[in-house]
Amino acid sequence: MTTAPDGFAPGDRVRTRAVDPAGHTRLPRYARGAVGVLVERAGRHPLADDRARGLTGPARSVWHVRFAAADLFGEGDHTVTVELWEDYLTRIEEQR
Repeated sequence: MTTAPDGFAPGDRVRTRAVDPAGHTRLPRYARGAVGVLVERAGRHPLADDRARGLTGPARSVWHVRFAAADLFGEGDHTVTVELWEDYLTRIEEQR
């Protein structure tokens, strides 16, 4: 497993931020606070939230994150993959 420059790696379990920020965000409401697994990095891009506010900043990693549909919507036996900026994610450390 190769670690990306931001410290995340495919297969890491992550939780999305659960905030409801004022203004624009690319973190879908249905995915806020949800636990998923990183599938692969989808490039590096400036954070869309900042750009919507007229701010500039460095490019950040964007990840494909896979969630169980049941965890997002309360039902379903499939998965949902969402592209999310690293800024929305925190790694879930495995319990030892």
